[in-house]
Amino acid sequence: MKNHHMTGDKMTERETGCMLCPRNCGVNRGAGETGVCGQTDIVKVARAALHYWEEPCISGIAGSGTVFFSGCALHCVFCQNHSIANGKAGKLVTQERLSEIFLEMQEKGANNINLVTPGHFAPQIAEALKRAKEQGMTLPVVYNTGGYEHVDTIRRMEGLVDIYLPDFKYMDDALGFQYSHVRDYSKTAKATIAEMVRQTGEAVFEGGDEDGLMKRGTIVRHLVLPGCVEDSKAVIRYLHEAYGNKIYISMMNQFTPMPALADYPELNRKVTKEEYEEVVDYAISLGVECGFIQEGETAEESFIPAFDGEGV
Repeated sequence: MKNHHMTGDKMTERETGCMLCPRNCGVNRGAGETGVCGQTDIVKVARAALHYWEEPCISGIAGSGTVFFSGCALHCVFCQNHSIANGKAGKLVTQERLSEIFLEMQEKGANNINLVTPGHFAPQIAEALKRAKEQGMTLPVVYNTGGYEHVDTIRRMEGLVDIYLPDFKYMDDALGFQYSHVRDYSKTAKATIAEMVRQTGEAVFEGGDEDGLMKRGTIVRHLVLPGCVEDSKAVIRYLHEAYGNKIYISMMNQFTPMPALADYPELNRKVTKEEYEEVVDYAISLGVECGFIQEGETAEESFIPAFDGEGV
């Protein structure tokens, strides 16, 4: 185990009645309507800067060129990025400006371009990536998502994305409904991850060294929730049985109680050392070798960047 501390451009016909995510809102975002994600078809970015808190093979020493998009289809009650998930923070940008941001990240020495919660802007991001690549961007592209995606949306990113970094939050759909307000989370995440792994295959690292930067592959993240150890075990078991060591599993203990959790007393605490160690020990007992674990005090708000429009 490894340890680690837009535009008003017209959307395609498919998105005129937006079906980009499994919420299937069907709203006309091009006409200024917003669905669950809270966004029209004009890209909104809350922050674009070097980020050092991802897995070591993503952040490295130089940092990951992370672009945080405003809005989200999930709205998890424990979200650490709630100020951008609700769509309030951020600046509107054109596709041309977005491609410039990608190039600026490369100029700053970023190890990769890290797209955080990009699914509801997938068509615009795809065009901006193509433009940036035509203008000399050579960095690997990371697609960083909560795992609740339409497979068709992930398919449209093939050839543009090198590394997928999805969450697998819950195996128990009752938890998915209680905490993320969706009834089909596990089924959707399974299909999403299967398509991602199909695209990337086994992980490839710089120089072939697993201690180096990842150039291609899939890392599935799982955040251990307070009182949900058995569900965490079910997630780890599924991922290992389905993919073995073809993927990396990142087991996180950084759950941070946020003010909104006052209505969810069972979640209004940090994960205990014993809970997290039980999940990690279980993964080891299954034979999980390609993984990341966290040690020490990671559940601090200092890990949450300021979404102040930097770099936008």
